[in-house]
Amino acid sequence: MERILNQSHHKETFFYGLSRMLERASYYGLRSLLVLYMVGESLKMDRDEAFNIYGWFIGLFVVSQVIGAILGDLIIGTRKSIIIGGIIQTIGAFSFCLPSSIGLYLGLFLVILGGGLYSPNITSSFGKLYLSKTKLLDSGFTLLYLAANLGAFWGILLIGYSGEKYGWNIGFIIAGTLMLFSIIPILISKEKNPQEKLASEQPIGKRIVNITIAFLLVAIFWAIYEISNIRFFGLQIQLSEISALNIPKSMWSSINSVFILPISLLAIILWRYLYSSQLFKLMIGFILSAISYGILFLIPETPTEQHTILYLVSIFFLCISEVHIAPIINSVLTKYTNPKYLAILISLSFIPTRLVSSIIWLFNEGQYDNPKLAILIGMIAMFIMSLGLIAYHLTHKKPLTSLTHN
Repeated sequence: MERILNQSHHKETFFYGLSRMLERASYYGLRSLLVLYMVGESLKMDRDEAFNIYGWFIGLFVVSQVIGAILGDLIIGTRKSIIIGGIIQTIGAFSFCLPSSIGLYLGLFLVILGGGLYSPNITSSFGKLYLSKTKLLDSGFTLLYLAANLGAFWGILLIGYSGEKYGWNIGFIIAGTLMLFSIIPILISKEKNPQEKLASEQPIGKRIVNITIAFLLVAIFWAIYEISNIRFFGLQIQLSEISALNIPKSMWSSINSVFILPISLLAIILWRYLYSSQLFKLMIGFILSAISYGILFLIPETPTEQHTILYLVSIFFLCISEVHIAPIINSVLTKYTNPKYLAILISLSFIPTRLVSSIIWLFNEGQYDNPKLAILIGMIAMFIMSLGLIAYHLTHKKPLTSLTHN
């Protein structure tokens, strides 16, 4: 590690963080109501049909983000894309107040379209703030990640509770209002002209290698994380029934957020003053992820109360791993991508995740009957990736770290 001297975060960093927090609160809060709204008295939709629509709603964001990123980088501009996307999402959230299929599908379409414009472009615009301060990239993106997780956490609580307690319309109105508020920090922030010389100074071959590695790592991590959720959810339900710890049942599904928030805050502070390469952080992340899945694999199919601590330790390690991987991937993409096309590369990084998870699901259709199989696959995959990163770190340590002195 080395000390970071004479560098500090921009004022715009906190404006972008506030905007992202409000947008994620709106989005995840709205998501928490969707299925309940569709099967409720207003629409009386069949549960299978509701889940099918919900699945398409989540999946189409990958496509919409690519389209939104192309528009942002090549046609509209990233700042305008963020603002327009926020407005469209706001209208989409309010559209759900129309108690009809038209209101539902209009709302879904507008939220998908607006989210596709907003998400990749705010990440890209945020990264461009640090092109002359690359040692602060990791701390900055972790701050943005903390803001997103904090927003998702209280957004689900606020909007989910309000929608169930006072009516769906109240929940959707709150979601729309929060989304509208998320535009304000972008409007009052100053648009900076990024220094675009960083990526062009790197050899094209090295840039392609690092971007490819980032794509592969994000695909493996999130695909494994996604297919392992069956086991996580199963253990949460089982342990919430038998645990002697005074943890409310409603909090079991949010335990990872409870860990993520303080871990992210600590990482933001630590990485603000001490620098280590992105490669080293990714290596630590995958090692801890392998340990987490290994601990989780030790928990039997039918856990006892004594396995509660083991589960919490596993989640704790996985959250540390997540903080060392999720925001750092964006740092790598920002550092090695031509800034003119950064939003496009960020949006494309979600595609490998979908492809890898689909392939794993294809060959693992029986994991509902054997959920521990996904954990075993995860443990092996994370262990292999850890060994690969250790080997790569040892053989490429000097060239990669030499790029950080700016």
